Amino acid sequence: MNNYETVLILNPVLSEEQVKESIDKYKGLLSSFKAELVSDELWGLKKMKYLIQNKKTGFYVLFEYKANPSSISDLEIDLKRDERVMRFLTVKLDKNARDYAEKRRTKKEAIVK
Repeated sequence: MNNYETVLILNPVLSEEQVKESIDKYKGLLSSFKAELVSDELWGLKKMKYLIQNKKTGFYVLFEYKANPSSISDLEIDLKRDERVMRFLTVKLDKNARDYAEKRRTKKEAIVK
């Protein structure tokens, strides 16, 4: 199993409830692919550098997980079919990226507490 990170940009016209439903949907989808979810973060509504589907903003969501490489293509097919997802990017994390992500998570957890 490899470590991956997927960032989604969700449509800004969605309500908070719909955004949470989308997050829960993809958490369930990852678990159905037997992926181990390490963390998920809702970064909130952010302004984008350029227009995507004539929208200036979008809800950013980050998923970090461990999965088999074969399940990534299935996940991306579902992301492409979902009208709520404007863009997504999946990246395989190497050792340095995993260490950085872990430091970022622990720093964020320390701030929240």
